[in-house]
Amino acid sequence: MAPAIEVRDARPDDADALVTLWREMALGTGHQARLLAAPSVDSVRSSVNRHAEDPASRLIVGEIDGVLGAMAYLRQAPISPLHDEVTVTVEYLHVTDHARRHGLGKALIAEAAAWAEHENCPHLAVVAPPVAREANRFLARLGLGQAGVLRFASTHTVRRRLAAEHAPNLLALLSSRRSVMARRAQLARSPLPEEHDDSQYGDVRLPAEPESADT
Repeated sequence: MAPAIEVRDARPDDADALVTLWREMALGTGHQARLLAAPSVDSVRSSVNRHAEDPASRLIVGEIDGVLGAMAYLRQAPISPLHDEVTVTVEYLHVTDHARRHGLGKALIAEAAAWAEHENCPHLAVVAPPVAREANRFLARLGLGQAGVLRFASTHTVRRRLAAEHAPNLLALLSSRRSVMARRAQLARSPLPEEHDDSQYGDVRLPAEPESADT
């Protein structure tokens, strides 16, 4: 007998299962594992409520025989800054090991395609980690070709790499400037030499003005 599959929008009481799915996804593919720690149950509940109020995004889950075993994040966005068409992008698509090979992943993509048609979005995009070979083969069979490579890094890392790439001596220059400023601040705090005391020279008298010859 074929298992019963259901796809629906996530609910706040799915938070524990969603945290587990996130951990599996990060462990299996390294998907943003270097950047994002596993979310807390409370933050997941808050996010689920936020997506429920956003007409341009959906967090959907898949159940197999009543057990939650998959998730995907859907969002609408312009396909480019120069086009009017809107695309639906599928991100964080993940099916747990025990729920695979039962059609759950295909059901999530089908829901995304149905939503795209309902919202008059002519395009569908799916983000998948390059190391997820099985997932990429599955998406290719559905007609989804590779359109680019999405890379992530922290803002701090990118700024430092840009500085090192375009100005190799910039970090050394900044360090030198900080040292100069520190020395200047130290000199400004140092006491000045004592001023000379004119009293040691006694009273100084100016010579008298010469008398006028007319007096």
